[in-house]
Amino acid sequence: MMDDTISSESPATTILALDLGKFKSVACVYEPVSGTHRFQTIATSPSAVHDLLVEAAPQRLVIEACSIAGWVADIARTLSIDLQVANVTAEAWKWQRVKRKTDRDDALKLAKLSMMNQLPMVHIPEPAVRQQRALIKYRHALIDRRTGIKNTIRSLLDSQGLSWPARSRGWTIAAIKELSKLSRPLAECDALNLWRGELHLELRMLEQVSALIAEADRKLNALSAKDTRVLKLKTIPGVGDRLAELVVSTIDDAHRFSNGRQVSAYAGLVPKQYQSGTMDRRGRITGQGPGLLRRMLVQVAWGMQRRQGRGKAVFEQLCHGSQTRRKQAVVALARKILIWCWAMLRDGSVWDPNRASQPSSA
Repeated sequence: MMDDTISSESPATTILALDLGKFKSVACVYEPVSGTHRFQTIATSPSAVHDLLVEAAPQRLVIEACSIAGWVADIARTLSIDLQVANVTAEAWKWQRVKRKTDRDDALKLAKLSMMNQLPMVHIPEPAVRQQRALIKYRHALIDRRTGIKNTIRSLLDSQGLSWPARSRGWTIAAIKELSKLSRPLAECDALNLWRGELHLELRMLEQVSALIAEADRKLNALSAKDTRVLKLKTIPGVGDRLAELVVSTIDDAHRFSNGRQVSAYAGLVPKQYQSGTMDRRGRITGQGPGLLRRMLVQVAWGMQRRQGRGKAVFEQLCHGSQTRRKQAVVALARKILIWCWAMLRDGSVWDPNRASQPSSA
């Protein structure tokens, strides 16, 4: 969701900055012409926010990016109010060497940065896109739970001196059956075999979580089958449903990025830079922005470098024949994959390996 852009529009006549809290929120009504402002505290609820916007009738609403920013943005859009959502991770928003920081200070700072057109902003998609993003993240959370269950099972086996096949070989249908033979309902376990009861419980959870993941996959597959953008991205060799739908829902509007450099920075796939005088130092990637997108792109990049195709060619070119550059090359390939996807979404095109071989604008 993060998109580090700075507002360039002229200041609104009246700015309403809202510091959102879980139960209560502080509003600052700021008049740029006179420089005056006033504060008001309201309940953090859709009805209270709606009534405040109708009463104050601002030309612009400014809020911070947070978990409840979505429904606040929906209300503002319904009322045709210009909306700015601040990126609170940006340097311009960070509080440093201050003696006091309150909700009123936050709200006033939001209003002033907006008035000066110095507010780093993020993109809030429409409700349907936000819902799909949430389901994608939930599916990955389920996968993390499944991984945790598998690690717990391996730990139980290790504690009993039992070895188990590594990687996917330990979770085949036959392997699960063997684990079931070792397990026993907890109520039937004596004091020396409680681990068997724990194994039984973990296997039940593994089955339940796997079923939930399959259910989420079916729903995501149904949504992807109706989205032409996802279908076009899947024409890239090595890009499947899960990455394609994640890129589409995360980027949302491809035209909000001017070039490949911007979309790479959005995903945190550009190097950190420190420049002073004659020194120009570049470090690791910034790691900012959507971490799930970055993680998926790197996973797909590792898969691409193992099979013949444009991805493998790019990987070998970036490696320069050095084994020590493999990780850097994979990250660079992940950046390339994202730029390919963005360019295809921008142009509404399908995969063209000849076009992909051309240098991307940065």
